[in-house]
Amino acid sequence: MECDDPRWVGRRVVGEINLSCGHCSWCDKGLGRHCPQRAVLGIVNHPGVFAEYVTLPDANLHEVPHEVTDREATFTEPLAAACEILEQLPLNSGTRVAIIGDGRLGLLISQVLKQAAAEVTLVGRHSWKLDLARAWGVKVLTEVSEELTPASFPVVVDATGSPLGFREALRLVEPCGTVVMKSTFHGAAQFDATKLVVDEITLLGSRCGVFAPALKLLQQGQVNIQPLITRIFPLEQGLEAFELLDRTSVLKVLLEMPEDS
Repeated sequence: MECDDPRWVGRRVVGEINLSCGHCSWCDKGLGRHCPQRAVLGIVNHPGVFAEYVTLPDANLHEVPHEVTDREATFTEPLAAACEILEQLPLNSGTRVAIIGDGRLGLLISQVLKQAAAEVTLVGRHSWKLDLARAWGVKVLTEVSEELTPASFPVVVDATGSPLGFREALRLVEPCGTVVMKSTFHGAAQFDATKLVVDEITLLGSRCGVFAPALKLLQQGQVNIQPLITRIFPLEQGLEAFELLDRTSVLKVLLEMPEDS
């Protein structure tokens, strides 16, 4: 990685994905992720990390603590997104929270909110994924469970990436509660907006988070990452890794460079 500051040379780093202009009103407020001129690593106007060389501004870099393995460090960005919920919506101890969606993000959110002493229920459709959360002490329910009583949670997080998940979140949130939209989905969402008005529901969009809280959780071993890694491929088998993603339901597939590279 090209580096303007020689102090970074030879150090393990992770990089925040939003490349902001650094001088607009949003950047001045420390909200570069909303900078209208921003590029986004691997998404908008900036090559991703499968390029032969990757560049990021020094300001985007965070050193990986020595207690955190390279494999764990690959979860920094989605874990930071999970932590962002607590930055936007501080939760009192014992707050009942339903998380809709048992994918990688939903599983990370369940761990983060449980660490914040929330009473977490993860709602999903895959028994093997729900078993992971159950092992962490998280209550789990299937989408067809009779225990999913309407209007029964003060906070509901939609991590499905599906309009159906959003509608389920609206069904489960209680009056004056909050629905956190944590994942985007393609197409328009069709839902009954009357509930938002009549039940005075707060709808909270939630996107990227800063990396420092995520790295601290990893450093302290407060999130369990290993079960979320489905398979690890050497870099030369990258196409096979993508084929696996297309064929099966997996959580995380990693590509690793040889140690002597």
